[in-house]
Amino acid sequence: MAAVTHTNEPGANRAPWLTLKYREMLEAWLFISPTFIGFLVFFLGPLVAIFYYSMTEWNLLSQQAAFVGLHNFNDALLVNPDFWHVVRNSVIFAVGLVPFNMALALTLALALSRPFFGVVFFRTVFFAPVVTSAIAWAIVWKFLLQGEGGVINQMLALVGIDGPNWLRDPNWAMAAVIVTRVIKMVGLNMILYIAALQAIPRDYEEAARLEGASRWQIFRMIIWPLLAPTTLIIMVLTTIGSFKVFDHIYQMTGGGPENGTLVLAFYIYQQGFKFFNVGYASALAIIMFVIVMALTLVQVMLRRKEME
Repeated sequence: MAAVTHTNEPGANRAPWLTLKYREMLEAWLFISPTFIGFLVFFLGPLVAIFYYSMTEWNLLSQQAAFVGLHNFNDALLVNPDFWHVVRNSVIFAVGLVPFNMALALTLALALSRPFFGVVFFRTVFFAPVVTSAIAWAIVWKFLLQGEGGVINQMLALVGIDGPNWLRDPNWAMAAVIVTRVIKMVGLNMILYIAALQAIPRDYEEAARLEGASRWQIFRMIIWPLLAPTTLIIMVLTTIGSFKVFDHIYQMTGGGPENGTLVLAFYIYQQGFKFFNVGYASALAIIMFVIVMALTLVQVMLRRKEME
């Protein structure tokens, strides 16, 4: 009878396909699987679903859906006059918020980028609203901006100014929301600008001063061009954020008065969760995505040309 030989070599009893290469690949997939599953469930899945829903007439209340193709897009772009009014409000909000936010953030960054006594305190004060609850922030400002009982109007009355009911006056509601949003988020852009300013070598400024350059010339010819990459990032992020604004509108004005602050994000919420037109709301969301993407690409192209 032939003797049975046993092999004690490492890997002899291991599956032939489970080589070192495949083990490393398997371990890598196991490590990234939580993030990958989250991406599929919370991003890619809803993204595919919203494209499907945009081509249906689905009422969330009755749970009845019918495929209508591009009817929702045609209705929004060519039939519904409210859509273009909402887009106009969104553009006004973005045009008012983005330059104001960036200019204020850069001014604060220039003032707080150099070390001096109390600089950490002032940076904390201006950054604190960023980490404050947006709903709590909006509630506080809603009380501050009331008519005669609001703190802002009471302070104006001390100097003889009769302030309006900021959030109920069609001429002032949009401006009031823009200002409160800028104050809420300017600290984030300020920190980004401070980081960029501190990364600029001081040798450039010292050499310019030796050549007799003024502070304005140093800023315009040296600092501002070197801030171009950071400015592009801030501009893109702030523009995207301005079109996604929802909490301030929801809490402070509800889209009023007379739909004067009804922006696209809040309009999508109304259609989907107030009127239960999920298909139409999904089409509006895709249109907003296209608008934001187009504005982002335009900004990137313009900044690249300016940098070149």
